[in-house]
Amino acid sequence: MCSKKKPCKGCVTCENCKDGKPCVITKDCKKCMKRKESCNTCVECKECEGNLCNRDDFKAIERRLMKGNRRFRKNNLQYPNIDRKRRKCTAINGQKPFAIVLSCADSRVPPELIFDTGIGDLFVVRVAGNIANTSSIASIEFAVAALGCQYILVLGHEGCGAVKAAMSKDPAPSDNLSQLVGHILPAVSACKCSCKAENNDYYTVSEKEKDSLEMVTKENVIHSANELTRCSEIIRKAVNSSKVKIQTAYYNLGSGKVNFDIESGC
Repeated sequence: MCSKKKPCKGCVTCENCKDGKPCVITKDCKKCMKRKESCNTCVECKECEGNLCNRDDFKAIERRLMKGNRRFRKNNLQYPNIDRKRRKCTAINGQKPFAIVLSCADSRVPPELIFDTGIGDLFVVRVAGNIANTSSIASIEFAVAALGCQYILVLGHEGCGAVKAAMSKDPAPSDNLSQLVGHILPAVSACKCSCKAENNDYYTVSEKEKDSLEMVTKENVIHSANELTRCSEIIRKAVNSSKVKIQTAYYNLGSGKVNFDIESGC
């Protein structure tokens, strides 16, 4: 994408590129257009919005997620890595996601959009209440052991219906739902909070209940993060050897902002 016959000084072209165009455009290059993807052996700079080569650089991963979330909040989405070339590349070469996200199944909380990422960027595991159950833990184990992912983000959110259902202590209408809510009850007990759900409405939250729901939701995120290491030898060994980092976060529905490294307040 360089306007000159040769790449500008500082731009990188790998030997496998057939088009001869630079795969990495440095921020100092004013006459080149930044490409959003590169071939497998190309070096990628910190300005790149595609895959991250150094997937053990936890700070770089968080910067990437924060930058994407900032664009999301400002309605300035780039929608990286969703074109035909990206689809073809990942179909042939497989997936190399730079982060795992355990998040709620709530339709208002799509991690790929919240962090402005594309195909193959995130390994997303979604389940109501972002709980660490057998299925979600097994999925994360696969991403760690088989895909080499080293960063796990457990993401809770404002107004979580599953958390409110657990706080209401209403009898679940099925055994499956009862088991799901059971994973959230330790957070409810830790915070010693409860709330009412009139006519099975788990999404209308009064001002009086708002703080309690947020507190329990954050405690539940921390509980799920702890469960990953408690219940999985694969994840526990990786974390203890500093090969994997588990981070917590909370998503605000109205503002779109994600707060990292949360505390429960219980």
